[in-house]
Amino acid sequence: MSKEQLVIAMPAGSLANPSRGGNLIDLLKAAGFPTKGYDQGGPTKFPLNAMLLGWDGRPQEFGSQLAIGEVDIAIGGDDWVRERVLEFKYEYNQEIELEKVLSMERGHVRIVIINNPIEDGKSFDEWFAALLQNNPLVSMVSEMPYLALHWFRQKIEALGFGDSHQGFSVQKFKTPPKIDSGIVIYETWGKTEAKVVNGSVDFGLEITQTGSAIRNYGLQISEEIMSSETGIWANPKIKDNPEKYDLAKMFLLNLYGSIFAENKVLMFFNAKCGDVKNVTAYLAENNLFGDEPTMNEGVNFTEFSVQMDAGSADLPLAKVRYDLSKLGATHIETVPLDSCIPSVDAIPF
Repeated sequence: MSKEQLVIAMPAGSLANPSRGGNLIDLLKAAGFPTKGYDQGGPTKFPLNAMLLGWDGRPQEFGSQLAIGEVDIAIGGDDWVRERVLEFKYEYNQEIELEKVLSMERGHVRIVIINNPIEDGKSFDEWFAALLQNNPLVSMVSEMPYLALHWFRQKIEALGFGDSHQGFSVQKFKTPPKIDSGIVIYETWGKTEAKVVNGSVDFGLEITQTGSAIRNYGLQISEEIMSSETGIWANPKIKDNPEKYDLAKMFLLNLYGSIFAENKVLMFFNAKCGDVKNVTAYLAENNLFGDEPTMNEGVNFTEFSVQMDAGSADLPLAKVRYDLSKLGATHIETVPLDSCIPSVDAIPF
């Protein structure tokens, strides 16, 4: 047995909360990786899988830990990984390569630029160009200062201010500016909206799901920088260690199976041989099988198994069961799925 361990960065905060974390604990259990201690603040252990080592931390830190090889894979948001990649670029002049290897299909947010309402019918670009023209030094606030800086650099180049506003300083809110021209980006830990609406900075970068808090402050969203979700990230250098790489693929494939199985059920039923043709036609008409239906033929009856999305509004599970019963199906049983792995190729990593 391999002595290698796969070091998994486990996110603290809302993702560790069973009622707020998008069922991460249940997903891991369904994947065959039940945890101990994770929902209690750590330390996280995988009692059935000694080859897995949980490293409890904050998603804000995981990009850096992946980059330096402190952890092998990490569960966290696209936005925070991107933030750390850009920090390495702008502060340390290092280009790091990290790879998103699995979508968790949860934790969706938008990263947006916010500002006070623009008057006189001006577009955001017109307002922004005037701000730069009149102010050699501008300021903004964000929990993600390097995402903000990257956006700012692209914006000033597009508007023709690339030379005059190249300087930047990332500082704690609200310390005296260290530079005379360019942009001061104040790093903050929440309530970005209040700092913008009260005029403490010129504009901000905010994380939002619905935009309701931004609207409640009377602010406007002028640009969307990126959309983000929770995913599994890895440093591609793990492929240089065959044993760890194989552990990573095992972990990812099983976790994919539990995500893919969400809201899916397996329906079993019997049909008399004389009803099989009509039942098969119904399944084909409603795209309820792939290449061919799964059937176990007997002398007088044929047993069918059909996988369905229990949350589909276009083809409700209750209606399918009723329709099949009218076509002669009997002993219809519905079983929830914990895991469904289409093939080893489901994870292109």
